Amino acid sequence: MLSFPNGKINIGLYVTQRRDDGYHDIETVFYPVALHDVLEIVPAAETQLHLSGRTVAGNSTDNLIWKAYQLLDNNFPGRLPQLDIYLHKIIPMGAGLGGGSADGAYMLQLFNDYCHLSLSKEALISFALQLGSDCPFFIHNIPQFATGRGELMSDIAVSLGGYSIQLICPNLHVSTGSAFSLIKPKPAAYDLRQLHELPITEWKTNISNDFEESVFQQHPVLADIKQQLYDQGAVYAAMSGSGSAIFGILAKGKKAEIKTNTAFELFYLE
Repeated sequence: MLSFPNGKINIGLYVTQRRDDGYHDIETVFYPVALHDVLEIVPAAETQLHLSGRTVAGNSTDNLIWKAYQLLDNNFPGRLPQLDIYLHKIIPMGAGLGGGSADGAYMLQLFNDYCHLSLSKEALISFALQLGSDCPFFIHNIPQFATGRGELMSDIAVSLGGYSIQLICPNLHVSTGSAFSLIKPKPAAYDLRQLHELPITEWKTNISNDFEESVFQQHPVLADIKQQLYDQGAVYAAMSGSGSAIFGILAKGKKAEIKTNTAFELFYLE
């Protein structure tokens, strides 16, 4: 059985307070994008995780796919057969695109279908939250206004169907923990619940990502890429999550030519 976990971008991202549990409350809009990993499960004599494509740092047992398998295996003993799990990584990691979270959430859905667990959407969301704050979004997988740690979501009627999305992923790593440590929480600069009422031509002057100020100071190339997108006609451009991916929203079929001394990957998403 085969599936294709997709990435996401953040349209607006505000860090509003630091919580007593050490986490931060945020406000953002998660938007799915058509950049996909490849995930497959097939019968096997022993359950194993096989990785290809991009190099995945750390032990395979720390991978959210493996954690999803363990989570369901513990909750449904004897129901999950032995499987070879194949993950081909395409979505850049550590870029703010949610690829790892998507893989974990899609793994839950694959097991649910393959093993006939009959889990409801609400149950899948509950399991996904045990994997990570972003994971429940990929169960919804439609635009969501998110609060709390990012796990409290509601549908929002935002569509970029008339535009192209251009993703620029520089070859540099932004530590999420470091990015949060440099943030001074404050009230959201814009109520993103109203995003669907704001013309996209006005996003540039109203919608922002709180991480950009400190991350751009550390990595000026990201600010330069964002400006190049605007200089070449993007109606909106921003960093996704805490970086390092920068996305631009352009007229359908339009492409910006990015030039920088830092190596990067470029994805055009119609």
